[in-house]
Amino acid sequence: MPWPPPKPGNKPMLSRRSCLHAASAAVAAQALSACTLNPDKDHNGPDAPRAQPLRRRPGVAWVFSSGGPRGFVHVGVIKALAELGLKPDLIVGASAGAMVGSLFAAGVSAADLEAFALDLQPLSVARWAMGAQERLSGEAVADLVRSHSPVGLLEGMPCAMACVATRLRDGVPVAFTAGDVGLAVQASAAIEGQFAPVRIRGERYVDPDWSMPLPVRLARTLGAQTVIAVDATAHIDRAPEGAQRYRESDLRKKALVDTDGALANLVLKPDFGYWVNLSRDFRERAIAAGYRDTLAQAAALRALHVV
Repeated sequence: MPWPPPKPGNKPMLSRRSCLHAASAAVAAQALSACTLNPDKDHNGPDAPRAQPLRRRPGVAWVFSSGGPRGFVHVGVIKALAELGLKPDLIVGASAGAMVGSLFAAGVSAADLEAFALDLQPLSVARWAMGAQERLSGEAVADLVRSHSPVGLLEGMPCAMACVATRLRDGVPVAFTAGDVGLAVQASAAIEGQFAPVRIRGERYVDPDWSMPLPVRLARTLGAQTVIAVDATAHIDRAPEGAQRYRESDLRKKALVDTDGALANLVLKPDFGYWVNLSRDFRERAIAAGYRDTLAQAAALRALHVV
């Protein structure tokens, strides 16, 4: 996988897929204690995630997109929104957006969320999936979210939360609004072809990257009257030499994002370049971009949060 030659002192920027390949190679070297022995286990207990109507119609919804490592930008957006004193009635998250959004919805402060993002060890979100077609299991994602979330069930969160995953049988995106938050985030972040699907109540789920990466339509379906959407997908107009092989997938995802973005009241798309990696330096840069570009829209954001 080609990437631009790194500048002195900087680490090379990788695509999302290259980040996953590097992670899977490292995970393969872990001991059996870091493996998932039954990745296709059916989660069908009373706390298994489920889609159910919200108790109250939400006024303002924040929607956080998928984006792999680009999802660290959501942390900076939340940091700025919290600094502006703004709060949502509903958070809807896809993949990385589901992880960040669910922790904030559960009551984790913006400062603690930033510390979590910067201290996160890449290998802590993946395990080797024994016996599965995919190399990795996201069971560690569920454990990580459970260990950091003050609230274990989606329906018990101070702010209504929906974790979006794609039902593999028919490609339909589903918004989990109740049940185990860890498992809901795991399903939402189960990158198709890389992480084993998550079986919930007999159905297998993967992340919504190729069905609804910016789930504004689901926020509207849940009743949201105003939607602030955060798009963490690639800035394809910033694609440098060496990125041509990703153009088809970038354009396909842009079409999906544009469809939902047109239904939002405001779309934030912080700019931090095209290439990504898993380094702390990259995380800091993505968070800073989210913070900066959100504060630049302070007046519009305040107006949209007026009830």
